[in-house]
Amino acid sequence: MSATAPMQIGLVTLNVRQVDTVSDYYRHLLGLEVIDRDGSTLRLGVGKTPLLELRGNTDFAQRNPRSPGLFHTAFLMPSRTDLAAWLRYVAKERIGVGGASDHLVSEAFYLNDPEGNGIEVYGDRPRADWPNDNGLIQMASDPLDIADLLHFDEATTWSGAPADMIVGHMHLQVGDLPTAEPFYSGVLGTDITCHYPGATFYGAGGYHHQLATNTWSSRGAGPIDPKTTGLVGFELILDTNAQHDAITARAATSGNTLTDPWGLALTLSTKEA
Repeated sequence: MSATAPMQIGLVTLNVRQVDTVSDYYRHLLGLEVIDRDGSTLRLGVGKTPLLELRGNTDFAQRNPRSPGLFHTAFLMPSRTDLAAWLRYVAKERIGVGGASDHLVSEAFYLNDPEGNGIEVYGDRPRADWPNDNGLIQMASDPLDIADLLHFDEATTWSGAPADMIVGHMHLQVGDLPTAEPFYSGVLGTDITCHYPGATFYGAGGYHHQLATNTWSSRGAGPIDPKTTGLVGFELILDTNAQHDAITARAATSGNTLTDPWGLALTLSTKEA
């Protein structure tokens, strides 16, 4: 799990038009709970840990799906048992799923929230089983054996978000990879773990990826319009203050917030006091 890596994803912030409708979807889909609310802004999470902030404003324009920003927010289940229980729940509730893939390193399902924000719900395969080729982790988008997963540990039922569920990675749409890689690898200090046609994956601590960028529908896109729906930014949780200082030095800033080449805000925090 990326929770053990020296970098993980924290709070993800989205602009939405209908905050209650979107909130209800995530609560129904994943069992997230409302942690706090301030007018039209609310935070959802697991226990006292916020994972998703929704900033509601009916004046936001609907994001163009070909613009840079969010491809999907990926919620990582702690175990295959949890993923299987969630899948049986989704089938029982007749929640629409847009796709499913065996990525070799993980088993994944894809959905969209009511305003078109991409979601992945996935579980990792054991790290020892991740295929490796000359230092790069091999990933694919093979058909997923859904029947096998549905019948895995059938005695376990879904009872809401597991305590250890986290945002495992953020997958982003960008205008071009030659601009994205120096920021997401160079500035942030991650390893490029996999090249895929039109996409680059970035990991820290040996994880297959905490971050990914692609140009599949956004090639050549310019900056994000802050008055539209979609991803505003997200938090990167680092193990040490030294990591924080190294990143801000490479970014030539003394603050805790970086801006990627398309205007996404990345807020740095550390586990150290």
